[in-house]
Amino acid sequence: MLTSTRRASILRRVAASGEASVLELAESLNVSASTIRRDLNSLDADGLLRRVRGGGSVEPDREPFQQVATQATSAKERIAERAAALVVDGDVVVLDIGTTAALVARRLAGRRITVITASVAVLDELRDDEGIELILLGGVLRRSYHSLVGSLTEDALSQLRGTICFLGTSGVLADGTVMDSTGAEVPIKRAILTSSARTVLVADDSKFPGTGILSVCPASRIDVVVTSGEHPTLDVFRTAGSTVILA
Repeated sequence: MLTSTRRASILRRVAASGEASVLELAESLNVSASTIRRDLNSLDADGLLRRVRGGGSVEPDREPFQQVATQATSAKERIAERAAALVVDGDVVVLDIGTTAALVARRLAGRRITVITASVAVLDELRDDEGIELILLGGVLRRSYHSLVGSLTEDALSQLRGTICFLGTSGVLADGTVMDSTGAEVPIKRAILTSSARTVLVADDSKFPGTGILSVCPASRIDVVVTSGEHPTLDVFRTAGSTVILA
């Protein structure tokens, strides 16, 4: 088995269960424990999982999707409306997982566009819209956050190209680094960035500054920020060349 294939399998197993031991992984993949330890150390260095004693894990979701959806609803609604206005007919739109992205999807209903997503919540918003070509990426289902993750999701994104993507975040550091709190989602967010010509960050003002355990990208990778309030961190994005829209 190729190293890349084995490590992708490790990520899938850890994403599905939240954690896995060295011995469990070695047995299931038919390799030595020392090989698994090297793989886990490498994946930890790349920020794809968290190395713990005896194995690897991903950060558990602090709150399920349904609970997050009830927070900052007014701000998220305004952000979604302004963000959706950036889409023009004919666009190929890549939508991240998350509650704000689902609200953006709701406002794209009736448009003549293509939507690519790993979000089951976005699927629920657009499944009956015959005018939208909807592409649902494959992967391992994370039920708590209505999303698909893993190498299948990444591989599918590598074969597609969007004109614009909408990215969520758990928080943005003071230096403009976009963060996420769930290791299983970070590779998907990075793949979304690579797949799209234009990147829009959608984040309410509580995310500036915010927290996260893994870096997704620096401010320079973001073309547009749509948020609900002014904050000094936004000047970092402006300096990096991003357009900032206050909703």
